[in-house]
Amino acid sequence: MNSIERFYNTVERRPVDRPAAWLGMPDIKAQPALFDYYGVKNLHELKVSVGDDFYAVEVPYHSPEANAIYAAFDWYMDGNVDMQERTLTADGCFKDAEEMEDLAFFQWPDPAKYIDTAECARRVEAAPENKVLLGMMWSAHFQDTCAAFGMETALMNMVANPEIVEAVDEKIVDFYLKANEIFYEATKGKLHAVLIGNDMGSQRGLILSPEMVRRFVMPGCRKLVEQAHSYGLKVIYHSCGSIVDVIPDLIEAGVDVVHPIQALAAGMQPENLKAKFEGRVSFCGGVDTQELLVHASEEEVRRKVRELRSLFPTGLIISPSHEAIMNDIPPVNIKALFDEAQRIYE
Repeated sequence: MNSIERFYNTVERRPVDRPAAWLGMPDIKAQPALFDYYGVKNLHELKVSVGDDFYAVEVPYHSPEANAIYAAFDWYMDGNVDMQERTLTADGCFKDAEEMEDLAFFQWPDPAKYIDTAECARRVEAAPENKVLLGMMWSAHFQDTCAAFGMETALMNMVANPEIVEAVDEKIVDFYLKANEIFYEATKGKLHAVLIGNDMGSQRGLILSPEMVRRFVMPGCRKLVEQAHSYGLKVIYHSCGSIVDVIPDLIEAGVDVVHPIQALAAGMQPENLKAKFEGRVSFCGGVDTQELLVHASEEEVRRKVRELRSLFPTGLIISPSHEAIMNDIPPVNIKALFDEAQRIYE
């Protein structure tokens, strides 16, 4: 099987020669050590050397305020969005908004002005042959809504003034639907999957109730999933933390793969997810980045991968349990993960 065939079989829970495996997106501070270990010069070469089944492509977004689609909104009205040090907890520009007219001052960006369609196509064309092309769409409308008010104010408004939260979220979802359409059209027939995400879990459980997730997160999720499916794309839906209580809602919305299995979060143990959801959805992750990959020996990493493969003979994309590999993970453990994931068992 090549990577594309392996991916589709994994997602559709059909037999595979081995699991599909994804490196994720190494944090910029983790990249130098990985480059040095693998003897490469850049992220493109690293993906090839690792043997990643995926080739992730970011949306080329460049505006006067931001240089990433996930940082497109200037919620602090200071003309600059810091991609690396963003926070949801600082007060956003809608902190004092109470009525719909209190939102009118904000100038919503038009993604058509800031996405270079030729660059979209060029990035996709740079991918190695027979790799799964994964569009990193993010489209994190819930997180953006929280940042627009400030997390505390947003959560209070979900109870006290829900309509104003929904109004902001709707504008953000519309922005992402338009941006995604531009990217999908520019890369039509080339992509295989997209990653869409909203962090709504903590280590111990959801950061808001399942009922609030269904009101404030799932409507946008459904629209984004339906749009991706209309282009024939599989959807990998990301949320950190414990989200076991709303995985049924993600399944109902049409999500193809739940990412990640954050193995140390409550209820997210691979055994529990298999027992609850086997045959209903596929997963991505499972190799713990909080403790295991940081502190374990190579053999312990290999053993964990073997356990995951035994538990999920198909239906699991083997990957670190967070898409951003941090610089506390020894590169030798990344190699151990991929070496064991890529073995063809007799």
